[in-house]
Amino acid sequence: MSLNAVLGAGGVVADELAKRLIAEGESVRLVSRSGSSMEGATAVKADVSLPAQTIAAVEGSSVVFLCVGLKYDRRVWSELWPRIMSNTIEACKRSGSKLVFFDNVYAYGKVEGPMTESTTYNPSSKKGEIRAAIATKLMDEVKRGSLRALIARAADFYGPFAEKVAVPNSLVFNRLVEGKKPNVLARADRKHSYTFTLDMAEALYRLSTSDDAYGQVWHLPTAPDPPTGREFAALAADAFGSERTYSVLSRWMLRPAGMFDRTIHEISEMLYQNEYDYIFDSSKIRGAFGLNATSYIDGIRQTAAFYKQSGRNQKGVK
Repeated sequence: MSLNAVLGAGGVVADELAKRLIAEGESVRLVSRSGSSMEGATAVKADVSLPAQTIAAVEGSSVVFLCVGLKYDRRVWSELWPRIMSNTIEACKRSGSKLVFFDNVYAYGKVEGPMTESTTYNPSSKKGEIRAAIATKLMDEVKRGSLRALIARAADFYGPFAEKVAVPNSLVFNRLVEGKKPNVLARADRKHSYTFTLDMAEALYRLSTSDDAYGQVWHLPTAPDPPTGREFAALAADAFGSERTYSVLSRWMLRPAGMFDRTIHEISEMLYQNEYDYIFDSSKIRGAFGLNATSYIDGIRQTAAFYKQSGRNQKGVK
């Protein structure tokens, strides 16, 4: 039984992955600053922005999953992500661990047509520049033969357990459960891919256990033919039995609010993803592993059911 270290425990992706590993009988070490725990796993408190703590947290592991989520602030990202990546690479090299890096698509920037694993990095934002730099650093180590690693990317994600971290949950599901109209960013007529949270854990696990998967970039299973913002909001409204209506948050509406709210300011930098079609292609992992993504209709229904079953109601999200 191998030891799997999950860096960033407590986040939706890390926790769903940990559940999947535990179900397979794997030994799991959950690593976080808070000491987030789970039955069947060992919890370790560590700050992976500090070299010594990262080395200690990774020691003895066969596979390390880097699933850290930082505050959505490019100033924080600029300071911490390079350190976290450097520390994790060094810790894995010392321990002889394989590394699976859970990444997003910001490095690609504005793309004409579908995003694939071979899409060139051309960031359109400061956050994208940071993600491109750390992804390049990781794969440079792989090319030198000093580390076995892979990058697993997801589009913006939505689904159960993501009500506090996923933009679609915040703008659509959280508002519907409060009896409010969902919000759509920038343009309601643009297609936008979303990755379903429960699909990611299975794919990360499968990639980690395949020797052939290392040394590559993989897109996690994401349903093809994405809906427009208007269509996504309508499907969610149907799942809640609500009226099919929505509000559009345009760039000019967000600009003044961003002067007072840092999160809104940071979202504004990424609005290009909603002003143009944002299409994420995951056919590579489907062909290699037979992993099919949950359809948008089923994913939205499962997300609505999660809100209802877990006690969310018209009085607000817990």
